[in-house]
Amino acid sequence: MQFDPPLSEARLIRRYKRFMADVVLPDGSEITLHCPNTGSMKHCQPEGARVWYSDSGNPKRKYPCTWELVEVPFTQKGETGYAVAGINTGRANALVREAIEQGVIPSLNGYGSIRQEVKYGDENSRIDLLLSGEGQPDCYVEVKNVTLAMGDGLGLFPDAVTSRGTKHLRELMRVVESGARAMLVFCVQHSGIQIVAPADDIDPLYGQVLREAIDAGVEVVACGGTLSAEKIALDHCLDVRV
Repeated sequence: MQFDPPLSEARLIRRYKRFMADVVLPDGSEITLHCPNTGSMKHCQPEGARVWYSDSGNPKRKYPCTWELVEVPFTQKGETGYAVAGINTGRANALVREAIEQGVIPSLNGYGSIRQEVKYGDENSRIDLLLSGEGQPDCYVEVKNVTLAMGDGLGLFPDAVTSRGTKHLRELMRVVESGARAMLVFCVQHSGIQIVAPADDIDPLYGQVLREAIDAGVEVVACGGTLSAEKIALDHCLDVRV
């Protein structure tokens, strides 16, 4: 996913009301960005952090600029460094679709059709990506964005209690029961994460149902990659530990 033009840089003042963030620009002026993330953004909103934002160029939007990336501290083998996290959860589906089309997830190679936001299930859900291919069972792909880093490469999901995420796991188990494939893809938008695990301390029910889903045949994959002001690209798979 290329950013054209590249993202602009600022410094975070604060995030508030979930969907707004005030930043200071290099010239000292301040603007308000749209924050496209409904989660807690735990560890991803330190005061004074470098952030990067896109500009829609649409003057009719109340907040024409959107927060995309943030630089965050993380610990690796006792040493503190910095990583880049992508907080725009609206990018996750497109990033995973690109990864599938580029063969990053080998088990999904060979599907000729990808549809988005298809209604399915018993609980009024929409699947993020529905893959179809001649001679292959349909594959229902649910995408979750991961940005919560705990140190030493460990990333957790979710960063807040998610009844919606648990519902999606139930739907995926029913998909497997019907004879189709179901896959959960963790879209890891954090350059310091190498391993993904359920955040049992935050949402123990989600972790429990995730393990039940895996036992029922739901496939789980995590993808990571590069994040910069020029592009975000998922280019490799990461370990998943449950």
